[in-house]
Amino acid sequence: MTNRARIGIVGTGWRAEFYIRIAQALPDEFEIVGVVARRRENAEYMQKKWSISTFSMLSELITKTNPDYIVASVSWTSNPEVLEECVIKSIPVLSETPPAPDLDALRKLWSEIGSKQLVQVAEQYLYLPGHAARKTVIDRGDIGIPSSVHVSSTHGYHAMSIARGYLGFPMGKTEVHASMFTAPLVDPLSRTGWNEDLASKQARTTLATIDFGDGKSALYDFTDNQWHNQLRLRRILIRGSEGEIADDTIIRLRAPNAITKSAFNRYQLGHDLNLDGHDTEHISLDGEVVYMNPFVGCRFMDEEIAIASMMRGMSLWIAKEGPAPYSLAQAAQDLLISLAIDESLLTGTRVQTKLEAWSS
Repeated sequence: MTNRARIGIVGTGWRAEFYIRIAQALPDEFEIVGVVARRRENAEYMQKKWSISTFSMLSELITKTNPDYIVASVSWTSNPEVLEECVIKSIPVLSETPPAPDLDALRKLWSEIGSKQLVQVAEQYLYLPGHAARKTVIDRGDIGIPSSVHVSSTHGYHAMSIARGYLGFPMGKTEVHASMFTAPLVDPLSRTGWNEDLASKQARTTLATIDFGDGKSALYDFTDNQWHNQLRLRRILIRGSEGEIADDTIIRLRAPNAITKSAFNRYQLGHDLNLDGHDTEHISLDGEVVYMNPFVGCRFMDEEIAIASMMRGMSLWIAKEGPAPYSLAQAAQDLLISLAIDESLLTGTRVQTKLEAWSS
């Protein structure tokens, strides 16, 4: 894509600032043309910190700036309204997760705008370097046919995106069985930094099995604040017919009669006497590069690499130069299963999801 993407943002929260930071680091590729801020203090904050034009209404931003696409970064309950307004105005939109707050709202949203195919969802986890490298290896068949995934890192619909992505994005019926356990755990970190109180408290762990049918399954494993609590390691296990990947280790069947064990290796710039800046360059497996950071030089953390990849993917998709980065249908399926986990916890029963309108 030769022209830089003109992006409007609805919302002023901490997530919206990721997009602004990334756009300002890549000025030849992205331009933030304006932000919708309904509260005056938020508008003043955005103007002062980022020197960005603000608008009180989405319609005003669209009329005055003519964006290529909108990023919707608002509350769960407000999101469907923003998405519908963008679609009515024929403006592509990249929605933060989740696209709707509950199943009824999700079904309503799909019935009203799903067929327009103007909505993508910023479900970025599979664009994180580690996950992207593993998925490349799985998609080319290194562990045969993937059959099960154990995810212990992030919550709900994000975890479902990871599991479904490694399994080839199944969209059919599922059966979900969830349980919750509590145990003492110190919680040293939050989004804002270190906590002063380092006494252990009761933390909840949710375990859920998801049967996708056709021999595919997932184990969901999430502990309160596992995003930030570094006392809980992130774990990923993907099992296939000819081997498995556990975190950064892969074991495989190799012809003619050998089983081999290898490691994914991240090449990190800026260590020791490397003076090329602190950055991830690539991830390799057995000497072969299986992931290359598309933004070397920007010093992005993994989350920023993933979001920037979504933004670039959105630009290419709009220009008809690339595939959809993450469709509303896929995000709807992630949320459907996440809500089934919640229902199973609440009722203490197995929950079966059915085929939805977006399943095809």
